[in-house]
Amino acid sequence: MAEKIKEYESEDLTVVWKAEKCIHSEICFKGLPDVFDPKARPWVNVNGASDSTIKDQIDKCPSGALSYKLKGEPHAENVIEDEQLVEVVKGGPLMVYGNIKVKHHDGAETSKHRVTAFCRCGDSSNKPYCDGSHKSIEFEG
Repeated sequence: MAEKIKEYESEDLTVVWKAEKCIHSEICFKGLPDVFDPKARPWVNVNGASDSTIKDQIDKCPSGALSYKLKGEPHAENVIEDEQLVEVVKGGPLMVYGNIKVKHHDGAETSKHRVTAFCRCGDSSNKPYCDGSHKSIEFEG
């Protein structure tokens, strides 16, 4: 099955959303509701704020489901060049910031950049990654 990717374009900026990566942390629309509104169609209004404000909010996306590209430039995932940082989110996932390789139980490796959310509750249907299931089971940890 092909990955579901949606693009929302303004004059100079394109917001890219990868649905399968989204863990529904709500950081995007709580931080910038004039741009990100899950009840609206389309749910991303690229004219709701300045390009720099939208880019700053996208950089806070914990799953990497949201990224952006500028007109005339190739799309690149937002990559952190510095050391890795691990953050335990209360009642939520284990967030790993930085460039990492994930080695799966079958030996396959996946490269991750910027932010990766790992499941801590054990209920994710996308293990080892978080899919937001911790909310529905009211995980405390």
